[in-house]
Amino acid sequence: MIRDKFTELFEINPALLTINQEVLTLVNFYQQRQILSPKHQNDMRHIALATIAQVNMLVSWNFKHILRFDKMRAFNAVNLENGYHLLEIHSPREVTHYGND
Repeated sequence: MIRDKFTELFEINPALLTINQEVLTLVNFYQQRQILSPKHQNDMRHIALATIAQVNMLVSWNFKHILRFDKMRAFNAVNLENGYHLLEIHSPREVTHYGND
């Protein structure tokens, strides 16, 4: 089911984001605040890319490093301090519907 949704998303020709200096700078701000350890740079890049691209919402299964209230607040504090918007972060369960709900 997840694989089908992933394939479906790529059929609508989504924009692909690239890592540039602006992304790396924002990741550096996250690291300075020690939101995550340096070994979790990919997670910080994910947040920075979504922030800079001004996505409406980031959906993630990463409950350990991203979908935690303290982490979301810390990422958004850095975002606001640097002139970016608040990033909404939710789990797939929060944004999908099953059955007749």
